[in-house]
Amino acid sequence: MQKYDVIIVGAGVTGLLSALVLSKHGKKVLILEKNKYVGGNCNSYEVDGFQVDTGPHAITHLLEGPLKRIMESYFDYLPVFEDYGDYFIRTHKRIVKVPSNIKEFVTFDVLPKMDRLLLSQAITKALTYTTFGMDLSKQSVYDFLPKNLSKDTYEFADAISYFLSGKDMKYTSAQRVLEGSAFLRDSVDPDQLENILKTDDNSSDSNEDDNEDKVLQNLIPFNLHTSLQTRLNKVSHPLTTLGRLATNKVSYSQGYPRKGLKSLLNAILYSLPKTVEIMVENPVRKILVEDGVAKGVIADDIYLADLVIHTGFAKDLPRLIDDLPSSYVKELEGIVQTKSLTIWLGLDTTMEAFNYIGSEIWFKEKPYWAMPISNYDSSLAPEGKQLVGFSFIVDQDKGERSEIKKAYETIYNAIPNIEDHVEMKHEQIIIPEKAAVTINGNFADIRTPVRNLYLAGTDTDRRSMGITRAAYSVIEMLRILTTDGNLHRRGEKNSSP
Repeated sequence: MQKYDVIIVGAGVTGLLSALVLSKHGKKVLILEKNKYVGGNCNSYEVDGFQVDTGPHAITHLLEGPLKRIMESYFDYLPVFEDYGDYFIRTHKRIVKVPSNIKEFVTFDVLPKMDRLLLSQAITKALTYTTFGMDLSKQSVYDFLPKNLSKDTYEFADAISYFLSGKDMKYTSAQRVLEGSAFLRDSVDPDQLENILKTDDNSSDSNEDDNEDKVLQNLIPFNLHTSLQTRLNKVSHPLTTLGRLATNKVSYSQGYPRKGLKSLLNAILYSLPKTVEIMVENPVRKILVEDGVAKGVIADDIYLADLVIHTGFAKDLPRLIDDLPSSYVKELEGIVQTKSLTIWLGLDTTMEAFNYIGSEIWFKEKPYWAMPISNYDSSLAPEGKQLVGFSFIVDQDKGERSEIKKAYETIYNAIPNIEDHVEMKHEQIIIPEKAAVTINGNFADIRTPVRNLYLAGTDTDRRSMGITRAAYSVIEMLRILTTDGNLHRRGEKNSSP
């Protein structure tokens, strides 16, 4: 039996970020991953000369959000981010920029003029409620919308809801749309992170603890290209919520990593200290619990640790631990999940239809979200060719083959002549986030009923999306570990959650 300070179950982006931050605070960490590869949905691989990601991704909140704070404090190697660009709506006749403020919305003639007026009033009302502290997380988009809107407008609202929560507008909260459209800006202040992680200077173990504290002081300078770097370096003065309604730019703080998602994954892996050990193809079969305290795990062997961090699906926990409280198991069962289908098309030329930087939404029947990612970095496709990813929400009441067939039909209908230029097809069906942000879905607490067993991941934090949400969960986990006395060496004692 081997002993570690921390065992992390799962080597997705949450598990790797957790290992990075904990190891840089002096922990000896073991990561156990059931799959052959690490990174989970934060990864890239090659298909017939094209480099595809695990689904299209926009990395959000880069100005002042959680990933930026973690990169500043813990990364030794930093990925290069390109400006994300703009969001567009595709129709049969053209593509139009998605409005992100009232001024742009007035000229958004994809929707009828009267609908635009009513929607503008609804958005202003929702933002006013939020400004005064009202919680809209349980009020659906459908309930908040004016009635008697056109079919196009309802389909537009449905499509936006699907890509923000995985569910239609009747199950997506108004709060989610405000956050997902960047009208509300989530951020992590650097002082906030330092307060979470700071230690008691009165400890006798001063030399070792000083080394830990220096992690926060040795900020690695960013290696980003100029236009995005300028914004990341400047002092941010966030506007009020209603002020942003008039001047907001939806993609202002978003980027896409040059060389694809694998460059972000590699930046994390290259930054891991030697005190982190990763074992792949080694699924955890049981979490060891004695007298209500986590002691380790059973995988191909027995591994012991002072802390266990589970970053897989929280819903899997009852399978790994016997005798969890029934009320807790029921909460976990209430986590809602969705599946997405991504179709990657490698094109034999660069098509005029994708002559933009950013992404597009098709909101008619079978809506999609698409990104021509080779426009950010031409090396992702062979010379003179183009790579586009189309992401759909999977109707789980229908068979996967039927959904794939319908998706191809939608793409070929939306973009005339694209079928004539397709030389590579690749399909992925994944669960993009461990919990969908719906009005009736649960999220797990980072603390569990078992002492020294914690959860982290996109089913423990509802803020933002994807990798950014994973980063939020890691920072929140650090805060809780600090509160429980389980982060810093001088406080390493079994503390009841």
